[in-house]
This record gives sequence, C-alpha cells and structure tokens, in this order.
Amino acid sequence: MPLRFKFSLGTEVILSPSDRRRLAQARGRVGEIVTLTDASGESFRGRVVAVSGEQVRVFVFEALGGPVESGLDLILLQALPDKERMELIIQKATELGADVIVPFHSVHSIRLADREQKQKKAHRWPSLALAAAKQCRRERVPTVAEVTDLAGAMAWAEKCEVKIAVWEKEKEMCLRAALRQENKPASAALLVGPEGGLEEEEIEQLKQGGFIIASLGRRILRTETAAMVGLGLVQYEWGDLG
Repeated sequence: MPLRFKFSLGTEVILSPSDRRRLAQARGRVGEIVTLTDASGESFRGRVVAVSGEQVRVFVFEALGGPVESGLDLILLQALPDKERMELIIQKATELGADVIVPFHSVHSIRLADREQKQKKAHRWPSLALAAAKQCRRERVPTVAEVTDLAGAMAWAEKCEVKIAVWEKEKEMCLRAALRQENKPASAALLVGPEGGLEEEEIEQLKQGGFIIASLGRRILRTETAAMVGLGLVQYEWGDLG
C-alpha cells in the first residue's frame, strides 16, 4: 500500500485512514508482517505494532530495494476448471502479479454448482489469494470476483488498454508476437479458456469486444498451465519479470 512520505529502517510509521482500511481488509492484526511502498516508490517490510481506532503503527525493518508490484494492472479472466485447479490458479496468479481474478462459465467449462457438490470451496478463494500475497510479499491482495459468464468476464476488462485471449486453434498469432506488437500498456487483461477450449461463437464474441486472439504454441496446455504461462509472458514483456 503506497504511503505519501519517505521513511527509513528502524522507524515507525503511522498509516493514514485510507491505508488503515486497506490493511484491515487484508492483514491488519498486531504482529502481522506487511509490505509498504513509500512516496519515492521504494518498498519495505514492516511489522504492525499497534492498532487503535483509525490509527495503525508499523515498524519498518527491511528494505526491498524497489517496488514489489510490477506497475501493470493485470486482470486474469479464467474459465472455471474442475477439481483443485482453480485454487492452484489463484495462488499462482497472485504470485505472478494479477490484480483481479475473474472465474467465468463458458460452453465447455464446469458449472460452479457441479463443482461445489462434493465440497464447497469457492468461499475460500479470497483467503487463498491473501495467503499467496503474504507468501510472495505483495503489497496488494488480488480481488477474486464472483463467478460470472463470458459477457460478465469481458465487462471486467472493458477499461483495459489491451485485452488478449489465448486459444489453441489460433494459427496466425502467437502470444509473444501479440505482446510485442503492442506498446507497453498500463493495464491488460488475459483470458484463458477451459479444458475443452473456447467455441467459435465465443471467439467471435471476444473479437467483437476488442480482444486479440493468440496461441501459446502447438502443444495443448491444460488450463492452469496456460494461465501461468500467459501471465508470466505478459509480466515478462510488460511488467517486472525477468
């Protein structure tokens, strides 16, 4: 969470009310370790030492040598997979810098009701994102949206500067070429389809919504692999990986 002043190691900082609210949503207990970014763009690690009303005091103990967030606002639109794959995708997407993760139903994806029959797990998704954010020292915890349909997922990406959908049947454009033909954007969305692939009608819907259609190569990747590879390539070209 960005702070409006500079600070140094071994000092305590007092968070503003807005920062206090963000901290409370994520990990605002005394003793919690948090990542903070000051006015110069430098990131630090700190320990919450006191919480009183709207005031939170954090002891700064480690400098990270630069921002921990890539600066690219990145949305993952993910067709809902079965089994434990959504949980894995949330964890890895958080590590790879996604700011919003939107699960959606498509023609060939599993339905949430079917997925939840044996054991309800969707309610745990925000907690998984929080735990992954802590593990990789992110300052922001990704938003995990409610499951929606394709149109609803596209609406999340409406304001993104660049929108890309990966599709195994695309023959002319690979993801690497798609990324390199665009100027570096401030925001981007990546859409990954289900195990059974996206239908032609869905691809047309995406094209009409301004999505670039690209492939990840000739090998058929599982949906969770496609999500990780796609996010990694986006962050390599436009973010802070590498």
